[in-house]
This record gives sequence, structure tokens and C-alpha cells, in this order.
Amino acid sequence: MNILDGKKISLDIKSEIKNCVLKNTKKGLRPPHLAAILVGNDGASLTYINSKIKSCDEVGYKSSLYHYNIKISEQELLEKIDELNSNEKIDGYIVQLPLPKHINQNKVINRISPLKDVDGFHPQNFGSMSQGFDSFIPATPHGIIELIERYEIKTSGKSCLVIGRSNIVGRPISILMSQKSKFGNATVTLAHSNTKNLIEISKSADIIISALGIPEFLKSNMVKKGVVVIDVGITRVKDLTKKKGYKIVGDVDFEGVSKKASYITPVPGGVGPMTIAMLLKNTLRARNF
Repeated sequence: MNILDGKKISLDIKSEIKNCVLKNTKKGLRPPHLAAILVGNDGASLTYINSKIKSCDEVGYKSSLYHYNIKISEQELLEKIDELNSNEKIDGYIVQLPLPKHINQNKVINRISPLKDVDGFHPQNFGSMSQGFDSFIPATPHGIIELIERYEIKTSGKSCLVIGRSNIVGRPISILMSQKSKFGNATVTLAHSNTKNLIEISKSADIIISALGIPEFLKSNMVKKGVVVIDVGITRVKDLTKKKGYKIVGDVDFEGVSKKASYITPVPGGVGPMTIAMLLKNTLRARNF
């Protein structure tokens, strides 16, 4: 069993980005500027945003956070998005999801300029990605592909099961894994809540990417020997033995599945750090040095 060490690979990517930024700032060019919009005080979202700000500092980016009360109106939020779209000093920005129920999430995503959509959620970017055109790729799927590439995992002709069909992870990674590319060309099955015989399907898969959000859903009896397992899930589970009163677990029963897997991502330390690293990479691309 080999660990797909997202923490290590993300540090390598950050180092590469930092060197690029340093090289260009020495020429008198301004560093990339990443902004984030956060509505409300969700604990997980705050943690994620703080990690992004810290990562920007590490690689020499400028960062801005626009933090609003949960009662902000949809119109006020859309006006702020328009402002960021027209701000030439901001290269890319994200709107942290989920948003409050009174705000139409699709309307917000559609309002973001595709040229600054470093999360890769805008329909124009999603459509371009689907057809194999150059575009911003959603950060988490992008991070998964980067892990596969850097560990040189063979995917061509392999059976790949993606569990979860969200537009953020499941759908885009299923598209990327099936595309005609060196680290694609897999035969992909996209499973979801209505999938029948999931255990039978998972037992035959060479690669399993789980983005379901159910703690330790994937058990050892659901996988075959030598499977590659990429765990996107991250859930706080109550654990009074821990100082914070909880522990972080993924979709995969790591202890059991790791005994069969050829490669597996840990949680934390797997896909999570890669997501932030690829957001930085998208921002560098948006800066267009």
C-alpha cells in the first residue's frame, strides 16, 4: 500500500508557484491577487478560507476577504460580484459555498466572470472543460488529476468508479477521467444515491474516487485487491477523546481499505491540500504572466 501524499505534493506545487511569482515580481510585475467572498460564519468555510489566505501569503500572492453577514441580500452580493469582475487588480476570486437559502447559488455562479472564475464553476468553464478545451478546472478534480499524474498511476483502459455526482467534484472528475489524455482514458461509472448493486460495481473497479460525504462509507468488502482509492470526503465526527471534541474522517474506512489498496489518500492530508494548491495554480493562470 502506497500513500498518495497530497500534503507533500501540494508543498511541491506551492514551491513551484512561489518561484514563478518571485521571478516575475523581480521584473517589476505585481503578484497575483486572489479574493474570496464569504457569507456567514460556517466553521468549515471559515477554516477553508483561512487556509487559502495563509497559502496566498506562503507563495507571495496578495489576498482579499470580503466577509458578509448571513442576512446580506442577493442583490447586494451580485453587486459585489460585479465590482470584483471590473476590478483589474484582482485576477481571480471565489464565492465560498454553500450560500444561505435566500440566495440563488446558480445566479451567483453565473454572474462571476469566466475569466476570474478560479473555482471553475461557471457554465462556460465547465462546458469548455467537458469538451477538452483550455479552461479553469474545478480545484478538487484538478487536484485529483495532479495527484494521479505526479504518482504516475496508470489510468488508460482502467475501470474507474466515481461515487457522488455533484457539480463540484463528481461530475467533473468523471469527465476528466474519461477524456482522451495520458492520465485519463478510463472507463468511468458515475454512481449516486439511486445506483443499484453498488457493492458489485465497486468490487470490480480498478480506481475508486469517493465524493459522497458519508463517513467511512466505503468498506474493505467493497473493494478488490490492488485498487487505487481517492477519498474526497471530509466530515467532522464526534470524538470526545480529541481536544476539539471531534475527528476528521473521509468517505473511506481507511484502516480496512488500505490493507487492500495499492494506492490510497489519507484524510486529512490527501485531496484537501491539493484543492488549495490547484486554486493557487488557477489564480496564477488568471494572472497571465
